[in-house]
Amino acid sequence: MAEKLKIGIIGCGGIANGKHMPALSRQSDKAVMVAFCDIIEQRAIDARAKYGTPDCKVYTDYRELLADKSIDVVHVLTPNRSHSEITVAALEAGKHVMCEKPMAINSIEAQKMLDAAKRTGKKLTIGYQTRNRQDAVYLKQLVDDGMFGDIYYAKATALRRRAVPTWGVFLNEYEQGGGPLIDIGTHALDLTLYMLNNYKPKYCVGTTYRKLAEGDPDLQGNDWGPWDPTKYTVEDSAFGFVVMENGATINLESSWAINMLDTREAITSFCGTLAGADMNGPGGALRINGVKHNAKYSFNPVLESKGAAFYKGHGPESAQDREARLWLEAVINDTDPLVLPEQALCITKILEGIYTSAKTGDIFRF
Repeated sequence: MAEKLKIGIIGCGGIANGKHMPALSRQSDKAVMVAFCDIIEQRAIDARAKYGTPDCKVYTDYRELLADKSIDVVHVLTPNRSHSEITVAALEAGKHVMCEKPMAINSIEAQKMLDAAKRTGKKLTIGYQTRNRQDAVYLKQLVDDGMFGDIYYAKATALRRRAVPTWGVFLNEYEQGGGPLIDIGTHALDLTLYMLNNYKPKYCVGTTYRKLAEGDPDLQGNDWGPWDPTKYTVEDSAFGFVVMENGATINLESSWAINMLDTREAITSFCGTLAGADMNGPGGALRINGVKHNAKYSFNPVLESKGAAFYKGHGPESAQDREARLWLEAVINDTDPLVLPEQALCITKILEGIYTSAKTGDIFRF
C-alpha cells in the first residue's frame, strides 16, 4: 500500500477511548489518526496526545474536520441524535464512514445515511463489534455450513441486573432515542439477525418499563454509582416479540436495571430444524445441541488456546481489533464491510417498531 489511510475521529468520549481509538492504533500498518474533533476541546487535545500523528489537527466543529480533503475515513462516535447529521455530511464530503451503533435514533434518519452512502459511492458501516467476538465468528461459520437447518425461533438477550450508565447522555431520551433497548438490546438483535441472515420483519409487539428508574435511591445498588431519577428519562427495561416475513420469531429482552439473577449481555440463542445453539454455558460459553443417530447430543466448542511453561498460547483477536481490521481492509480493498448499512437500517426499524408498539399498545407492522 503506497499510503496509509488517514482517519478523522469525531467524538472523543467514552466509546472512542474505550474501543475505536485503541483498536485503530493497533492497525498502524494500515491507517493513522490525523484529526480529532469534540465539542469539549480538551478531549480532542488528549486524544491527539495519545493517538495522533505529530502534525494532526484538533477541532471543535466537525464541519472543519470534514473540509480537510486529505482525510479518507471518518469515525462518528457521538451521541445517537447526531449520528445521521454528521454521517451524511461526512459521506457528502467524500469520506468513508464508520458510525458507532445504533445507526440512528429512528428509521427516517437511518434511511438518510443509507441514501447518502448510495449517492456518494462511499462505504458506510455501523459499529456492531459483537459480530466479531470469537464465539460469534465460530457460530456464524456453523450457520453458513448449514448445521442448523431452517432457524425458526431465536432469543436476543441483553439483560443487566443493576448496571445503569451514569455518565454522558445515556439517560437522556432526546439525545439517545431510548435506553437499554437502543443501547445494548441493539447488539443482541444485530447478533441474532446476523445468525439468522434474516432482515425482513413483518410485525412486532413491544413493552417498555420505568419500574426502577424513579424508585428509592437506597434501592438502586447500581454498579456505576447512583443515578439521578430526575435525569433518567428513558426506560429501564424493554421487551419485544418480532415476527419475520418467513414466519421466524424473535424474542428480544433488554434492561439496565431489573430484579433478575440470570442476566447476560449481547448474546443470542436459536433453534433450527437440524440443531440449536445458545451462549448460556458456564461463563457464557457457546453450546451446540441436536440429535444424531437417534441420540441427543450437546457440545461446547473449545475456542481458547492454552499455554505451556514459559510460553503463552496464541490468543484470539479481540472483537474491537477484528472490527477495526476488517473495516480498514474493506476500504483498502474496495469490498463490502462486515456490517452493511442495509442490515443496520433493519435493526433501527425493529427497535423503532418496539418503541412505537410500547407507546401505542398496538401491533406495529413494517
